[in-house]
Amino acid sequence: MLKIYGYAASINVRKVLWVCEELGLAFEREDWGGGFRSTAEPAFRSLNPVGMVPVIDDGGTLVWESNVIVRYLAARHGRTDLLPVDPLQRAHVEQWMDWQASDFNNSWRVPFQALVRKNPDFQDKAAIEKSAQLFSSMVGIVDAQLGRTGAYIAGEHFTVADIAIGLSIHRWHSTPIARPTYVNVDRYHSRLLERSGFRRYGRDGGP
Repeated sequence: MLKIYGYAASINVRKVLWVCEELGLAFEREDWGGGFRSTAEPAFRSLNPVGMVPVIDDGGTLVWESNVIVRYLAARHGRTDLLPVDPLQRAHVEQWMDWQASDFNNSWRVPFQALVRKNPDFQDKAAIEKSAQLFSSMVGIVDAQLGRTGAYIAGEHFTVADIAIGLSIHRWHSTPIARPTYVNVDRYHSRLLERSGFRRYGRDGGP
């Protein structure tokens, strides 16, 4: 059975949990990080040398980095609807996933740490406001793209890119900051709520 290492409330672990729901995959999960067992322990570093969750063990094959795991599982189980085989179509999916992991993900770090985690190292008001504005501007990019596709981030069909982007959009909805109105994003969020994987894992973690 697939083994997932990482605590369920982690946004990156939730990507893996959500794709497992989409694929109908049974799994076992073991808590690491997030106040559970330290990922600095040698036992975890033997799974992932960079010490970050999630990691999966797929029958003895170890894979780490959340977006890579999501793509691996979709490809491993032949879900070309979630991850196209055509190089250009696949690139259109992967570009949004890579952007989420870099620019988009980093834009919300300060307000999330300050206002949700209550981290004392992130309490500079000017920095919080600047990051919150950047976060919303990134959501504006998503809104414009959704206006072009009319449905999902990479086109008219749901793909693994929506797992990565959808989780960050929910983080924007749930972080207590001033938010502009983005009609396309609101529709998108409602559309994602029709999927059991997002309802179970995409919002506030899961079992």
